[in-house]
Amino acid sequence: MPELSQETERARGLLPFGVAEVTGPSMVPTLRHGDRLLVHYGARVRAGDVVVLRHPFQQDLLVVKRAAERREGGWWVLGDNPYAGGDSTDYGTVPEDLVVGTVRLRYRPRVGGQLSPLAFVRWLLSAVRPVLAGRSASRRLRAR
Repeated sequence: MPELSQETERARGLLPFGVAEVTGPSMVPTLRHGDRLLVHYGARVRAGDVVVLRHPFQQDLLVVKRAAERREGGWWVLGDNPYAGGDSTDYGTVPEDLVVGTVRLRYRPRVGGQLSPLAFVRWLLSAVRPVLAGRSASRRLRAR
């Protein structure tokens, strides 16, 4: 399950945006382990948005999932990787007040061994991408 750094939570009170780091495979292929995220705190959530939320059973743990649909009692959230688990299929609907914010942008840090100009250009073209609602949703999300 993607866990986010606690720096995200500390910065929340000061600015409307913060940075978080992804750990875990549940949002592959949209997000990968080590990706950095630009989180918009308190933003309105729409179905298909990638969101940062407090885990319903372990509220000191921040996780990132896709808001699949609004249901009675909150949001049904899913990971884009159907084999990873750790989403609403395990813990049910997530109350709205546990949603911290929406993910606007993902940034993939540079890998140390990329020294050639071609490797740098390839990294530059793929490093920063917006995270759009529904654009990179998995078949699992579209089938529901």
